Amino acid sequence: MYQYELPRYLPTADELPCSDDTPVDNELQELIPSLLKSILRMLWDERMDWFFGIDMGIYTAPDRPPIVPDGFLSLNVERVFDEDLRSCYTLWEEEVPPILVLEVVSTSPGGEYTTKLDEYARMGVLYYVIYNPKRRRKARLEIYKLINGKYDLQTANPLWMPEIGLGIGSERASYDGLTREWLYWYDERSQRYLTPYERAKLDRDRATIESQRADTESQRADRLAAQLRALGIEPEVP
Repeated sequence: MYQYELPRYLPTADELPCSDDTPVDNELQELIPSLLKSILRMLWDERMDWFFGIDMGIYTAPDRPPIVPDGFLSLNVERVFDEDLRSCYTLWEEEVPPILVLEVVSTSPGGEYTTKLDEYARMGVLYYVIYNPKRRRKARLEIYKLINGKYDLQTANPLWMPEIGLGIGSERASYDGLTREWLYWYDERSQRYLTPYERAKLDRDRATIESQRADTESQRADRLAAQLRALGIEPEVP
């Protein structure tokens, strides 16, 4: 449970601003978290104990402004809060901090390596993921794990996260009509999970193959029946 020195009156999420009103200035800041969330919806469709927020304010205390990551994952919380859904994420109501936070660096860094890193560590976020698409000489993807209150940079890509039951990493592939490096979820063997579009295409391809196989079998049966009739033998009808 999240512990913090809170005032006597605790506003609900509905009473707090839901964003810092700072517009994103990089399309990847929306596309990358949305891709990860869409895969989770498919993988964890029947689970109701997780929440993935995108560009949503996280409040640590009602008298502090929210911190608004590009994406975050929480476990052991209600997936659907109510029919109006969440307007923000308040730690005194949810009682658990996000287990993973994602920041996609925009044109100019906005504290991802400094103030936000310190704030997420203080909050108790176990995994902090920073993706900087503009980097050339350093790694674009950095994954930190909170160890003894400090973030330790992990070297694996993808990195398996046993506390979540997923790995996260990057690779070059096609999504939303664009071939570039994207972030994905992975299994324990470092095999990438498919996106909903890839899964649908795979299912269509399998259906096409099965249909073609059935057509081939039907044509083969028709040819055999014709040969038997040519020999004066009426084929048995199954």
